[in-house]
Amino acid sequence: MLDPLFRARLAAILPPSALLTTAEATRPYECDGLSVYRAQPAAVALPEDEAQVVAILRQCFEAGIPVVARGAGTSLSGGALPDIKGVLLSMAKFKRILAIDPLARTAIVQPGVRNLAISEAAAPYGLYYAPDPSSQIACTIGGNVAENAGGVHCLKYGLTVHNVLRVRGVLITGEVVEFGGDALDSPGYDLLALVHGSEGLLAVTTEITVRLLPKPQLARVALAAFDDIAKAGNAVAAVIGAGIVPAGLEMMDQQATRAVEQFVHANYPLDAQAVLLIETDGTPGEVAADMAEIERVVAAAGATEIRVSKDETQRVLFWSGRKAAFPAIGRITPDYYCMDGTIPRRALAQVLTRIEELSRQYRLRCANVFHAGDGNLHPLIMFDANVADELARAESFGADILELCIDVGGTITGEHGVGIEKLRGMCVQFKPSELERFLAIKAAFDSAGLLNPGKGVPTLHRCAEFGRMHIRHGQLPHPELPRF
Repeated sequence: MLDPLFRARLAAILPPSALLTTAEATRPYECDGLSVYRAQPAAVALPEDEAQVVAILRQCFEAGIPVVARGAGTSLSGGALPDIKGVLLSMAKFKRILAIDPLARTAIVQPGVRNLAISEAAAPYGLYYAPDPSSQIACTIGGNVAENAGGVHCLKYGLTVHNVLRVRGVLITGEVVEFGGDALDSPGYDLLALVHGSEGLLAVTTEITVRLLPKPQLARVALAAFDDIAKAGNAVAAVIGAGIVPAGLEMMDQQATRAVEQFVHANYPLDAQAVLLIETDGTPGEVAADMAEIERVVAAAGATEIRVSKDETQRVLFWSGRKAAFPAIGRITPDYYCMDGTIPRRALAQVLTRIEELSRQYRLRCANVFHAGDGNLHPLIMFDANVADELARAESFGADILELCIDVGGTITGEHGVGIEKLRGMCVQFKPSELERFLAIKAAFDSAGLLNPGKGVPTLHRCAEFGRMHIRHGQLPHPELPRF
């Protein structure tokens, strides 16, 4: 519960409807997409302009009150989990597209703007915003910056960090700062890259300038089916090794394609052990040449069937299955745990084979859906939280996948962030000296540690508690939080 005097200070900044303090009113904010961890904040603030954000943060800094910024709440790592003694700062009202410059090919947007809404607003100018997470109909650009989100087309067009020119934000002290600028480069250290993927630990974003791209003249996607998941993994490496840079290169195993087919009827081959979606775009001549090479390479890699989209309708249908993979899995299991790790492409076949073995070991089904072109895995571990030990088994299964990613030279996260979910993984992947440097960066922006505390970077003390700088399976990052 907030101190009455502090609550009165917040009430002087916000109208009554924008400051929520009752248990009933704050309940919708108790978790993000990782719903097994929940905590109700002491208060939820819903500012509608930057001046209110500045005033709120300044009051929280002076009172020593933690602040957790929240966008659409689609985070899958607990990054927006509230602090029970703090303020949940919702940026939901920051949803205006402030300007579109078709000549400079930029858009200035507020952080609460949905990812897809940027492309919809830019469409009349023949432009679009390239990063396209699967949750793009709901996730916000502010959240995309916080997690450095990718998407099915990030292989060719880059992650969020490659498509943002400027980020304006507010430090915990209330100071307004800007990272980057309107030019392609800016003086000094590249703090714009630093703020991407910072998970709300450094500043609260209030405005973003994104790069827009011209819509390609033509796009075609090849659907390649394989009778062996290892062959599909090797085919991914073969495509990239051939010098082809697809606009998108995605993979789904049989568990995923069968679930998707029941949901969106994308006409996927259900007898295939794995399916690749490989898109190329550009001029008609470029697309024809690239697609011919793609067909040659995947056929040599063992594809049992290759279909190339005949028109835009079929291309969108092929992609609709991949975009709907997460909700499709949600239809066939009471619960699922979406993992996020990244590996070198050369290790795809090895890692997929090992995940199959782990699935049998933990007696839990796992559907594999991922950005194969850049090695970003999204295994979907299916379980039932109502069965006594299934959540614990799912967590241990997921932890083993993350350790596997590290073992083959990868990393514990690609685009979902660390949040609270992967704190132990941070202890495994990074040396104590590296974690100290991360903490020093955090302190340079937020010396009091009030912005999104307990997320992203574990202290060495916490790593020691986890056990010799190593993951101990079956234990929660925050055992004091209720599990659902």
